[in-house]
Amino acid sequence: MRNVTYSMGVSLDGYIVGPDGRFDWTDPDEDVFRFWIDEIRKVDVHLLGRRLYETMLYWETADQDPSLGGPELEWAALWNPLPKVVFSTTLSAVQGNARLLSGGLTEEIERLRAEPGEGDIAIGGATLAAEAAASDLIDEYQAVVHPVLVGGGIPFFPRDERRVDLELVETRTFSSKVVYLRYRVARRPGH
Repeated sequence: MRNVTYSMGVSLDGYIVGPDGRFDWTDPDEDVFRFWIDEIRKVDVHLLGRRLYETMLYWETADQDPSLGGPELEWAALWNPLPKVVFSTTLSAVQGNARLLSGGLTEEIERLRAEPGEGDIAIGGATLAAEAAASDLIDEYQAVVHPVLVGGGIPFFPRDERRVDLELVETRTFSSKVVYLRYRVARRPGH
């Protein structure tokens, strides 16, 4: 069965976006950007909330920007053909290799898990991840922790007062002092 992974850049105090709506502190250096390129190669389908989808729309035409370097063009070449499912009740259409759903996250994940494939089902966006976490659908939490405290904003982890035991699978420290933490959900037998 394919893993459902939730992976995003996060501040040390646990936010993906600061109280001012900014996340410029997650701009990756070359090392971290190369890491994200390697990670996206492991994904078969990406589930996104509306806000992240709108942020990532840049990549739909980024390959036409003559100022972009090799890594950015490589990312665009991987991201654009990747199947995406956008969950939104406010959008009426999506672009690129994406399809729009207004609900049914649990059913969509179950359907995707039943399909053949080796790659991950990635979730992006805190609101969508919180919904998946509440239904115990996330198999791995992958945080790229940036050395900054932003003091509030949109939290990486859902605040639903539910305990989730995790097993550390992998860590990595980049030259920029950004740290990657990969945790697998410790499931009890039969769950």
